[in-house]
Amino acid sequence: MVSAFLFISFAVLLLIGTPIAICLGISSMGAMIIQGTGRPISIILGALPQLVSASTSKFVLLAIPFFILGGNIMEKAGISQKLIDLAQACVGHLKGGVAMVCVIVACFFAAISGSGPATVAALGLILIPAMVKVGYSPAFSAALMSAAGAIGVIIPPSITFVVYGSISDTSIGTLFIAGVLPGLLMGLALVITALYVGGKSDLKLLPKASGKQRWKAFKDAFWGLLMPVIILGGIYGGIFTPTEAAAVSAVYGLFVGVFIYKTVKIKEFYDILVDSASTTATVMLITAAASVFAYILTRARIDVAINEALINVTGGSTILFFIIVNVILLIAGCFLDSTSALYIFVPLFVPVAQSLGIDLVHLGVVMIVNLAIGLVTPPVGVNLYVACGIAKCSLKEISVAVVPLIIASLIVLLLVTYIPAISLIFV
Repeated sequence: MVSAFLFISFAVLLLIGTPIAICLGISSMGAMIIQGTGRPISIILGALPQLVSASTSKFVLLAIPFFILGGNIMEKAGISQKLIDLAQACVGHLKGGVAMVCVIVACFFAAISGSGPATVAALGLILIPAMVKVGYSPAFSAALMSAAGAIGVIIPPSITFVVYGSISDTSIGTLFIAGVLPGLLMGLALVITALYVGGKSDLKLLPKASGKQRWKAFKDAFWGLLMPVIILGGIYGGIFTPTEAAAVSAVYGLFVGVFIYKTVKIKEFYDILVDSASTTATVMLITAAASVFAYILTRARIDVAINEALINVTGGSTILFFIIVNVILLIAGCFLDSTSALYIFVPLFVPVAQSLGIDLVHLGVVMIVNLAIGLVTPPVGVNLYVACGIAKCSLKEISVAVVPLIIASLIVLLLVTYIPAISLIFV
């Protein structure tokens, strides 16, 4: 009864367009009331504050607001334009070079923002018109920007890895290392696809930059390029934890924006803090609601039933287990955001993975790559909506244009799933 109400109410609310945090919260509270039938509602729901507090007060989750703040500061500092100038100076003169610039810069910016939609918003205003100008269609330009922006949740530092690590009790630093190669592989797949699509079009070529222009572009972008080096180098060198690294990124971003690039004014810092707080609040609201949903799954022993069913269905086969994981997450990615999906499915998949001897770092990378693809799959592909607004194209147009990019991403997903070394080689 409880499980039926939980899932049916959640699905109905989701289908009528209710925000995901509200879907999770209302369905969870309704299930709690049903589960506690006969007891006063004040007592039944009295556990909510403790559940919410416990789920949002974890030390590792402090990394989320700091990474968001650091990314916002660097965005205001104009680092996105400097990275674009550097990439254009290096490869812009090649056929399809602007598309290559889009993916390359997205990979670099991903190591600063840690968020897919933020990457699309920061780079799309510049790169989508630039791709249209050289001959790509508006729909494909927006689709490529959306897919490239999704790399932001794979390449470290990734907010999504922080969430997975906090739920599964896996080392976030190790997850960051494991995400590097899959993220770069995803970028390579998108570049190859963009070059293939561009090969069928009459693309204009940008003038080839001189050595002096390239050096100037590198010097201008140097401080921005140094940020991920400091963050990741500090984590992997044992200098600070991922949470401390997030704080360092915010301080470093402020220093570079105010004293090096001099593009961030102190009076603008208030707006940056407000934007960062708003984004953080959205993530943490979803985290709180999803944690209550996960609590109901555990309290009603739904997770145990699902785990037993998965073990019986897979019959000890890791190949079959990963097929099930990928299919479920690809479908879930069409409707759920990454944080919600992780809170719902990580508690279900982790025990089964452990019983099958699967490394939880490898499982985490597979799940994150799946959810990255979910950012560009309609009807709830967040990156698509951001890019549509910039390119002034319809969701239908961009949904068609993104198909070859999704196919390329699925190939990468299969490689990451069944060749664990891609994730674990540096771990």
